[in-house]
Amino acid sequence: MLATTGWTAVRGHRPAADAKTAALTAWLHGSIGGRPLPSAQEEPAALARFFASLTGGQRDTLARRYPLVVGNLAGAPVALRYRANHLALEAARSTEERRTHDGSLTAAGRYEASRRMHRFDSLLGDGRQILSFDPQGSGRVAEVIGDLDTADRVSVIVPGVDTNLLTFEKSQRAYSAPVGMARSLYAAERKAAPGTRTAVIAWADYTSPVGVGMGAATGRLATEGALRLRKLVRALPGTAPVSLFCHSYGSVVCGVAARELSPRVTDVAVAGSPGMRADHASELGTGARIWAMRDPDDWIQGVPHLEVGGLGHGADPVSKDFGARVLSADGAQGHAGYFAPGTTSLDNFAEIGVGTVASLRCARDAGDCLDGLPPADAPPAA
Repeated sequence: MLATTGWTAVRGHRPAADAKTAALTAWLHGSIGGRPLPSAQEEPAALARFFASLTGGQRDTLARRYPLVVGNLAGAPVALRYRANHLALEAARSTEERRTHDGSLTAAGRYEASRRMHRFDSLLGDGRQILSFDPQGSGRVAEVIGDLDTADRVSVIVPGVDTNLLTFEKSQRAYSAPVGMARSLYAAERKAAPGTRTAVIAWADYTSPVGVGMGAATGRLATEGALRLRKLVRALPGTAPVSLFCHSYGSVVCGVAARELSPRVTDVAVAGSPGMRADHASELGTGARIWAMRDPDDWIQGVPHLEVGGLGHGADPVSKDFGARVLSADGAQGHAGYFAPGTTSLDNFAEIGVGTVASLRCARDAGDCLDGLPPADAPPAA
């Protein structure tokens, strides 16, 4: 099974740093205004109440003292997380710059430090809104395009294998990386519904599998990622409907997460999926609509869609027996092209993102994938 996948590996991960652990330890023993700080693992609603009880100055003090903690706290105000992560990125950049001159490192180690430093430079650019950032190991990060606090609709992109800090954005094949996917989807949503305020999250805040291996063939990392994805959704500000766009192994994460998703999630769309760890859409246990697409040239179709002894991810989401609403992916060109501008796949994603599902284009052999849909302006299911 693994030999047929064709997933390419990105190897040479940097050993895990201890900056995050040190920050969490300091937070555990910290206080503000004579009050102990809540557990960093507290539920988003409780953390939101804690930060609401603080003055603006106290919130800023915590962001300066504990940027690696505050920047990743689900429930902390979004703008505060952006500021904290900017500080954390500045510190991480300085660390990598020192490593580029460290004579005790190999040439390969110094080169990797240089790559990470330049990635942090990019993430520190004007207007970047970094919702989460963890420099440990190969790293995790999430970025918001648009105004999350005032959005009428929120879209979350969940990417697949080989996603880390260094692959979070790409100058070539930009739309195959989370940032390029998010920017492309945001632009398409604005075009589809200019009057709808949207926000798109490029969510690489889980540990994805590295290329071909047991990690990609099993659900262990998907289970861990699903916990983080559910928490992200619970922590989103406001009450805007949420759509998940799950690519490749990201669809495994979404499939596992679906069983306990917030009712704010109205739609889950998967592209190039190896399976959602279910034999039928009804087994996902969610009231969200399930959409699926696959380009005819996508090599993922050669992956066995089964689950045996923990290996594999279940039925093919675009098969008639699975029960998803199958959409056209015309123009996507292979496994990594679903978010490229000018493709039907991106147009379909945008229509889902803004809630105008009546305009979707079904796959040619899928019948009417819009049968039984409520009106486009119907409220989300409770």
